[in-house]
Amino acid sequence: MSNKDFEGRLKAFEDMLGAVQREYADIQSKMDRLKAEGKVKTVTYQQLLGRKMMYQNMLSLYQIHGLLE
Repeated sequence: MSNKDFEGRLKAFEDMLGAVQREYADIQSKMDRLKAEGKVKTVTYQQLLGRKMMYQNMLSLYQIHGLLE
């Protein structure tokens, strides 16, 4: 793998990690708002919870492999 290819892959990884972290934070924010409104039994809240768990698992994998501080 050339240095240019490596740099491209590294940038793609960093971009993806940033996107996952932003999405996780956005989901958490939406869930907090719904919880404050007493809407934890809504379909929207449950869907967000499912998405949050998926992103949490992704972040855990990054951490397990030493790719996240």
